Amino acid sequence: MAKSKVVSVAEAMKHCYDGMTIMLPGFVNCGVSPTLIDGLIEAGIKDLNVISNNTSVKGKGIGKLVHENRIKHITCSHIGSNTETCEKAVAGEIDITFVPQGSLAEKVRAGGAGIGGILTPTGVHTPMQEGKQLLEWDEEQGKYIFVEPDDPQKGARYILERPLHADVCFVHAYKADKMGNVVYHRTARNFNQVFATAADFVIVEAEHIVEVGELDPDEIMTPGALVDLVVQAEKEE
Repeated sequence: MAKSKVVSVAEAMKHCYDGMTIMLPGFVNCGVSPTLIDGLIEAGIKDLNVISNNTSVKGKGIGKLVHENRIKHITCSHIGSNTETCEKAVAGEIDITFVPQGSLAEKVRAGGAGIGGILTPTGVHTPMQEGKQLLEWDEEQGKYIFVEPDDPQKGARYILERPLHADVCFVHAYKADKMGNVVYHRTARNFNQVFATAADFVIVEAEHIVEVGELDPDEIMTPGALVDLVVQAEKEE
């Protein structure tokens, strides 16, 4: 049988480093990996480039990284649920790139699938299109053509969004076996499943770790082939 992927949090942190790009899935604080985030803080890792839907709430989950000033830049959909992130953004202490939520998920999906980008109408004629390439469907030519923002619009117009990829991804699981096969619990799945495909190194934090063979193959949502390490989640107070 293959070697178990279960390690301590301290051992997992040896694969994390200053300045890395890290994916932190979760929706507000649901499906976030608090044990691994605490591990980052304890290890003193800083200058993080974070890709996440949001920054949790003040003092919880990703919000701890905000409070500890460990985030250099974040690509996310919104920050409004964390007042401390808003304050630091206004003060220029955190650099933020906003991406519409659906586009964020698809950019990550493209990164995981090796796709060069996606076309989306979301953000056309808004500040979201600034600095990006625009394409328009040309009915006469039967193909997409590149256009400038001030060109008269003749057909459906789309923004070309580049894929997102990370050095490391933290995944929160309800259950995982010792080979890293993962089961999520209801809405805690949110961004975890797709984010797990788009990083060079994936660390799973599991509420329950079981022996190989205990999971029904039909319930496995992220296969162990995508997972590098598994740690035991600690219960929060």
